[in-house]
Amino acid sequence: MAQNSLKKLFSDTMIYGMSSIIGRFLNYLLVPLYTYKIAASSGGYGIVTQVYAYTALMLVILTFGMETTFFYFANKYKDRSDRVFSTALISVGSVAALFFLLLVGFIRPISGVLGYEAHPEFLVMMGAVVAIDAFQAILFALLRFQGRAWKFAALKLLFIVFNIGLNLFIFLVAPSLAQSHPALMSWYDADYQVGYIFLVNLICTGCITFGFLPELRKLRFGLSTSLLKEMLRYTWPLLLFGIAGILNQVADKICFTHLVPGEEGRVQLGIYGACVKIAMIMAMITQAFRYAYEPFVFGGGKGRDSKESQAQVMKYFVICALLAFLAVMAYLDIFKYVIDSAYWEGLRVVPIVMMAEIFMSIYFNLSFWYKLIEQTWWGAVFSAIGCAVLLAVNILFVPRYGYMACAWGGFAGYGVCMLLSYFVGRKKSPVPYNVPVLLGYFALALGLYAVSVWLKPAALGWELVLNTLLVLVYVAVVAYNERALFKSVLKKLHILK
Repeated sequence: MAQNSLKKLFSDTMIYGMSSIIGRFLNYLLVPLYTYKIAASSGGYGIVTQVYAYTALMLVILTFGMETTFFYFANKYKDRSDRVFSTALISVGSVAALFFLLLVGFIRPISGVLGYEAHPEFLVMMGAVVAIDAFQAILFALLRFQGRAWKFAALKLLFIVFNIGLNLFIFLVAPSLAQSHPALMSWYDADYQVGYIFLVNLICTGCITFGFLPELRKLRFGLSTSLLKEMLRYTWPLLLFGIAGILNQVADKICFTHLVPGEEGRVQLGIYGACVKIAMIMAMITQAFRYAYEPFVFGGGKGRDSKESQAQVMKYFVICALLAFLAVMAYLDIFKYVIDSAYWEGLRVVPIVMMAEIFMSIYFNLSFWYKLIEQTWWGAVFSAIGCAVLLAVNILFVPRYGYMACAWGGFAGYGVCMLLSYFVGRKKSPVPYNVPVLLGYFALALGLYAVSVWLKPAALGWELVLNTLLVLVYVAVVAYNERALFKSVLKKLHILK
């Protein structure tokens, strides 16, 4: 039973991974586009980084944990899953609409407080994006619940294609057209590049909503007030957990310009934001894994098989995450060309941010014990403590050390969350994680990374050869230790008999 569930998990992860990893990879085309077209010294990319940080925070608030809550109640009341869905969608949609109306109504004072009085429309456009995204989050959750991974992937990739296409037009085609056909391009302003980034996002997000027309028919089941009350009791700790969790990701970007004020703050934030993008391969893996893992866990029950499967999946996840860490660090001198050379001074944050992302991913995997026993308030407590650690590191050290303190703040915050969730979970709802093996893989990966730094050859070619050999050493050790799994996979692929 557990093996069949794991096969289903890996199958769905491959499809979700296609939309997440390929989509993020295609989206990487925008990083060089932005960093090569928006000068580091202008601070423009710092504005993009900070506004998207606000957007990420508001998305968590507007969805208020309803994605996870929907999965829990849809499995709890399988005969009423359509009513659960419509209740979740109507509640999230109503809150999102109210948020956008209030934002538009009070845009002047809000933009003044946030430092965007010169361009309040930036906040209006991204406010509309986050409201639509919140509404779509429940629609995407329905596709995951129904196991419709292919439609999920298609819509995600369609958004990416639209987004990249319009950005390429704005940054590469429009400037030439404005010179050759000024009458046709009278709307185009070469100095409004940052604004066009937000406008394109709004257009693409709105268009994807039409892909959910069949699912929107389920709104006819209406909103159940009794069910909503039950769902809200379950979800409010998830909201606190989500807020604290997202603050661990974006608090440094939100508060950075307050700790390093003026143009210098936005310039540094732009450099930090660009270099963090290189480390986001870990976020791709985590997101793809999460999309498949939530339905798997909530549908798998609380028995022995479920816990053993969670322990197995944790091990395989850590193996893959550490391989991704080694691969990125091994070829960082190639990956760095994703961004303009003016941003390269911030590359030293990449290993720290990647390890922080691994801690966050492990914390996410550990978090299911309190969700399954309906004690979600533990997540709020852990994340709040982690967020306090991150903010303390930022407040104390950013004014002196700049964005390096942001990277170490995330490392410390996620590390604390991970450790707290593990030790408390071991008492409340223990899962048989093989901790010595996990720590062994961490020691192996970090040891190989240390060797690559220590022996770093002067010539790029020899450096890549050395680092490739070190990555192969990691793969060989893992393959030997997990040889039973590898043999099983090779047999399924008909490579071994």
